[in-house]
Amino acid sequence: MQFSGKYSDVPDLSSIPQPANQFVAILARYQADLSSLQRKYPLTLSAVTIERMDAFFAGWREALDSISFDSLNQVERVDWVLFRNHLELTMKRRTHQATQDAAVAPLIPFAEVVITLDNDRRAMRWITGERAADALCMIGDLAKQAEVALPGEAASGKWKRTSASRAFRNIGKLTEALNLWNTFYAGYDPAFNWWTEQPYRAAVDAIQSYELALRNALIGSVAEEDAADIIGDPIGRDALIDDLRYEMIPYTPEELIDIATTELAWCERELAVAAEELGFGGDTAAASEYVKTLHAPPGGQAEMVRNLAVEAADYLAEHDLVTVPPLARESWRLEMMSAEKQKVNPFFLGGEMIQVSFPTHTMTHREKQMSMRGNNAAFSRATVQHELIPGHHLQFFMVERYNSHRYPFHTPFWIEGWTIYWELLLYKRGFPRTAKERIGMLFWRIHRCVRVIFSLSFHMEKMSPAECIEMLVNRVGHERANAVAEVRRSCGDVYPPLYQCAYLIGGLQVWALRKELVESGKMPEKEFHDTLVQQNIIPIELCRAAMAGTPLATDYEASWRFYTGPAGD
Repeated sequence: MQFSGKYSDVPDLSSIPQPANQFVAILARYQADLSSLQRKYPLTLSAVTIERMDAFFAGWREALDSISFDSLNQVERVDWVLFRNHLELTMKRRTHQATQDAAVAPLIPFAEVVITLDNDRRAMRWITGERAADALCMIGDLAKQAEVALPGEAASGKWKRTSASRAFRNIGKLTEALNLWNTFYAGYDPAFNWWTEQPYRAAVDAIQSYELALRNALIGSVAEEDAADIIGDPIGRDALIDDLRYEMIPYTPEELIDIATTELAWCERELAVAAEELGFGGDTAAASEYVKTLHAPPGGQAEMVRNLAVEAADYLAEHDLVTVPPLARESWRLEMMSAEKQKVNPFFLGGEMIQVSFPTHTMTHREKQMSMRGNNAAFSRATVQHELIPGHHLQFFMVERYNSHRYPFHTPFWIEGWTIYWELLLYKRGFPRTAKERIGMLFWRIHRCVRVIFSLSFHMEKMSPAECIEMLVNRVGHERANAVAEVRRSCGDVYPPLYQCAYLIGGLQVWALRKELVESGKMPEKEFHDTLVQQNIIPIELCRAAMAGTPLATDYEASWRFYTGPAGD
């Protein structure tokens, strides 16, 4: 693509919203204050940090309550509710995190000594070299004692791998803090060096030895490609309920799994029809296997992606579905993803720059085959428009230009919901022209359904990572290596617990909102899309409140039961 015609860099100032919202300034202040404190108190394990940040969030909650809600306009009321939810969930998450950290504290007996050294340095309370050496010796001794006790801890059976993994991560944070503490003094205070050079090295060696022993005794060390090394950190049903409340989703995790199961059944029926058209009878697995062979040749993936991107943008323009500013169409970029990144993200990543997964020369023969099959032309038809236009690139282009003060409230239900909604709408409009292309788009739709099921089940400790992988292989049709990578990113700490659920559920929310506003005749389709994308990254129910004028109050809770049946019906 990218852009043809004359450049026009004269902005349309009439399209720039004028701030008539006090929360623009309020949230700018909140973000600036929060950033200052996070830089001052970065060690989240410290009781000093916990106490200071708790006071900060409680203070902002009190300040928010001091605002006269009745005097606010509808846009400000939306922001008030957003800010209330943000503060309340943040405080709940902090309590949950502190409880988790306290539970594994017995595995890190030297933590308080390191934290005290870090706190004193940040408070500018200096330490003499001799006292520093005493503290370092204590750290080393405690680490050695903990290592000696490890066989007994392992034999007791009281430590789950997830708990031990959390302790392992916290040791890493403490090691970094100790290094910064040492760097502050070493070389600048001759007496400090004289006293601490050997004790510091001994303390670090003891911590590293214990860290390795902890991993071997309580976590295990296996090959990266093996599913067994995916540990994850399930947050439990109660924490999921808290997160769903913040996202303004008035459904239980079990109800969301039921919704995904209903959508999955619809997709599988649709897939059977496409398989029949291709001559495979009812054998949907065989039809999908055939589609996987229709991939670009080595070196041809980038051109194919470019062509798919042009086609999707042209389709939107032809049917006048959403405003795509010329600069948005001009400014996206394409890069190839490294082999290392593809271990975690075996498919495309996007936004302003789409990162394309395809084999590199360093991969094994089997890895190359799996990458090509998993990123075939039909599957890519959905992923390219998902990542670029009308998906993430257009979305974030608008986020930077409209209601940008709402970014602190960002939610995957809006981020991914917008993109999945477009997959639903384009499928309904006949964007996939052939049975092969329908199978490609249905593959990802089935994938979104299964993501809801396995991610929520994992966090409620009803499915293990290995079981999640089997579901992706057997129910969706993923290549095994790709399924392992998918579960690694879903069950680890790369994404929030509800992120994988948010794709389908957020898409269904937007689909329901379209029915309410567009199909009822209350709003033209293009206006609906333009208005929604300009709300910025907030829960869809509050987008609905802003667009439909839903009455709001200080005790407003999610109540929109948006799901009425499969999106394809």
